[in-house]
Amino acid sequence: MFYEPTKRNHGLPHDPFKAIVAPRPIGWISSIDRKGSVNLAPYSYFNGVGSHPPMVMFSSEGAKDSVRNISETMEFVCNLATWDLREAMNRTSESVPHEVNEFELAGLTPVPSKLVKPPRVGESPCALECKATEIVQMKGPDGSPRDNYVTFGEVVGIHIDEKYIKNGILDAAAMKPIARLGYRDYSVVTELFQMTRPDETKRR
Repeated sequence: MFYEPTKRNHGLPHDPFKAIVAPRPIGWISSIDRKGSVNLAPYSYFNGVGSHPPMVMFSSEGAKDSVRNISETMEFVCNLATWDLREAMNRTSESVPHEVNEFELAGLTPVPSKLVKPPRVGESPCALECKATEIVQMKGPDGSPRDNYVTFGEVVGIHIDEKYIKNGILDAAAMKPIARLGYRDYSVVTELFQMTRPDETKRR
């Protein structure tokens, strides 16, 4: 089949786009506004964009609380969403008034960060403290603005629960990170496999 997204001519009950761009890591973003109001929300349009220095991004469909908070303080934290935290993560996706603290809503522990003001999720095995570098409102091919906002940040501090470090390597499968698919579907990482890049094989 072929369809044009703007025409919605796929003939299916739901647009399959999100099921194609999958699995997507979940950026569980904690932020704080200039008055000290804390927000915690999951974003499935999230990923790393570089490693030297480490940088991440997340995209918000609409200028939600996370984007507004970060535009004021230019700081945020990415918390790892795992199988054990799936219900709490989902609870923080609820649309609630700005003054509602999602940490309290989901029964999570806010732990002070080392280098930024927003707290991290104490129950999460990994957290990335970030300094925002820019917030970009996306544009269409014709230059018209889209209601999508991409926040980029440089990772300035990393928290890791050391029980997941085995033989000097972070055991991702043991943490059971979850990822977003299409519709109401999620996946969980429980198994790993390795492959050697062709360039590495040639150097041996």
